Amino acid sequence: QVQLVESGGGLVQPGGSLRLSCAASGIIFNIMVMSWYRQAPGEQRVLVATITSGGSTNYADSVKGRFTISRDNAKNTTYLQMNSLKPEDTAVYYCNARPPFSPAGSGSWGQGTQVTVSS
Repeated sequence: QVQLVESGGGLVQPGGSLRLSCAASGIIFNIMVMSWYRQAPGEQRVLVATITSGGSTNYADSVKGRFTISRDNAKNTTYLQMNSLKPEDTAVYYCNARPPFSPAGSGSWGQGTQVTVSS
């Protein structure tokens, strides 16, 4: 049974930082493509960042230079370090795991963690 559990969300002031974690079980983690998505109220879920099994990364333009995705295969965990946070980063953040060469947005999802950026 695949399980993805996100943690690390919360309330932070503009300009602050948070680190999200996604702990995975029930999958062969080291071959999976891991991604973070986010969904703001009234909007569609959008891709934020992706990391492949080989460590290649890709980011949405809106977070380039501020967010960093990483993975620790020994811990079956992927991370999203978020710096210089802005109010527009407020959203529920979801972890996604999919096999290589499968379509983006397929695979398994976590339950989400809320990030709120506000003064």
